[in-house]
Amino acid sequence: MIVMKKSLVLLSVLLVNTCILRIKAQEAKPEKPLNVILMIGDGMGIPQVSSAFYFGEETPNFERFEEIGLHKSYSTSHLITDSAAGATAFSTGQKTYKRAIGVSKDTIPQETILEKLKNEGYQTGLISLTSITHATPASFYAHVKDRDMHEEIAEQLITADVDFLAGGGRKFFSNRSDGKNLFNILLEHNYTLDTLKLGSSKAGMRNAFIIEDEGLPSKIDGRGDFLKEASLEALDYFGKAEKPFFLMIEGSYIDWGGHDMNPEMMISEVADFDKTLGAVLDYVESHPNTLLVVTADHETGGASIGKYYKLDAETGKKTEVPEKVAVYFITDQHSGELIPVFAKGKGAENFKGIYQNAQIYHKILKAIHEN
Repeated sequence: MIVMKKSLVLLSVLLVNTCILRIKAQEAKPEKPLNVILMIGDGMGIPQVSSAFYFGEETPNFERFEEIGLHKSYSTSHLITDSAAGATAFSTGQKTYKRAIGVSKDTIPQETILEKLKNEGYQTGLISLTSITHATPASFYAHVKDRDMHEEIAEQLITADVDFLAGGGRKFFSNRSDGKNLFNILLEHNYTLDTLKLGSSKAGMRNAFIIEDEGLPSKIDGRGDFLKEASLEALDYFGKAEKPFFLMIEGSYIDWGGHDMNPEMMISEVADFDKTLGAVLDYVESHPNTLLVVTADHETGGASIGKYYKLDAETGKKTEVPEKVAVYFITDQHSGELIPVFAKGKGAENFKGIYQNAQIYHKILKAIHEN
């Protein structure tokens, strides 16, 4: 009887030790690397975000965030920045001069976050409504002294080996001053290529959908749901591989609405961005090992949401309509407003507060390394 009791005690000890070892092994097991989605609403300041609350019929997806901050957007050369310097600050972690693409203030090429993560085994993707060689997407893979060097930027994209591309810019690849057809080189680099429409991407290959000579149409000119569809296609593509990913999504024409001082264009582009944001947020909530950061490079138009007036054609008298608001612009250029930053997912708490735009790069890497 005593021998049996001793055996039972010994067995219990062994079982407890086995459970402890299993728990420790599970605790020691590293988590999967963090997926990162960076959404940039070009030209989108607080007034543009506010428009989604006044002109939409549903609650904007911006309201789904709890971690919110502000960044300071100025460049090293100008207090009022442009998209090139703004996106380069995001991509390299340092401020630079206006018009710079992926280079320091001394025009020295800097490793971008896309390049860094690719070297660490990440899949990479870029989506834009403008040319894929335009300032914002270019700042994540190219290194040139001026944003208008589109042909040089396109040539650098060929060797960047970005896994998923969607946007415009055909002419910079196939109708070039040097006579080269870069699309042929893309095919040699294991790309599935479509220059007419967004389609289904192929697993195990890189995919490029470069479907307009320059930019896509604006929303008011009939673009459709390209931004949302391309984003979902990219997320589906990345999900087919057992690797983490970095994806940048640009809502490009919020900026153009400000430059045109066109309220309808601005409102419709923000609404389209918010619709895409809703789909991406759904993905993040169902894939918890993902960090989503939403911001802008700068604000455009000095926009504000103000009183709506009805004008009496006969008397010229203006009467306020209490249940309506209007969008007003003070300029057709960029402004110096602080820019909102919204974050969701692992590491989102790092994005609260007020900080320089270049800190977004460092905050993303901190979230990755702390995961």
